[in-house]
Amino acid sequence: MNTPVLIVGFGRFGRALAGMLSTAGHPVYASDPAAHIPENLAAPQGLLAGEATVLLAVPVSAIEDAVGHWGPALDARHLVMDVCSVRSPAEGAMRDILGSRVPWVGTHPLFGPSSIALGERPLRVVLCPNELHPEAAERARALYESVGCEVLEENPEDHDRSMAYSHALAFFIAKAMLDMDAPGRTRFVPPSFQSMLRTIESVRSDAGHLFYAIEALNPFASGAREELLATLSRLHDELESARDQPPGAVGSFDIPDLGAAAPELRQARDLIDDLDRDIVRLVGRRQELVRRVKHTKDEKELPVRDPVRER
Repeated sequence: MNTPVLIVGFGRFGRALAGMLSTAGHPVYASDPAAHIPENLAAPQGLLAGEATVLLAVPVSAIEDAVGHWGPALDARHLVMDVCSVRSPAEGAMRDILGSRVPWVGTHPLFGPSSIALGERPLRVVLCPNELHPEAAERARALYESVGCEVLEENPEDHDRSMAYSHALAFFIAKAMLDMDAPGRTRFVPPSFQSMLRTIESVRSDAGHLFYAIEALNPFASGAREELLATLSRLHDELESARDQPPGAVGSFDIPDLGAAAPELRQARDLIDDLDRDIVRLVGRRQELVRRVKHTKDEKELPVRDPVRER
């Protein structure tokens, strides 16, 4: 039998994780004083008396309090995992409070509730092993792989540096475009802007509330933002200066690797890639919905009326 999982924090992501784990056959329970917990997910008395995984689905700003609250009730039989998108403070809290006494490992799922609901695949997770509990990383990997995730390994510092130049910059740009109402100023947009709109909507629907944590708590985010702003300022100055130059004297603003030799071919390939991603996403979403239907019918002992459609 699978080890029970206690999800601490039953917000949108906690609920989404509960659904994934339950569908995969894991006994799942939840705890959150600020949320309604369904009766079937209420943690029974004595849940932590035996082996269990405690999955902390709380914001990085709340991780220290969560670890401090649950830590005294845990021992070597348990596994503590978090899902914070900024690794440095989360790792520090678990190292300081749990230390070598309780197995723990840091993880960062690179997806959110909307990605799960849409059936997007692959769902990737970054795993940050630590020298105190190397076996904890393997247990966490097995748990994520059991729900179909791809697992990558990275150390906390390199993770945060990478996220500063991807996650944090994406949020920063998306927030700026929302604040200036860029999407609302257009009646029509070219294909090149559609991808940006998808990014903006993803940020807004999946994790807009994480903006401050991602930007302020990642130790590398400030430097990435400053570098972006400096680059944008330089490009702006170059464009302004070019307006006063004769056409032949204007320097090149070519963007590399855009298929200048055959732009039509590159555009066609980009459209094919977009279609392929849409097809994969739709097929994945259908499979996820089929799994949900099967799980619900198995729970309620309902018949399968259309075996072909529900396979």
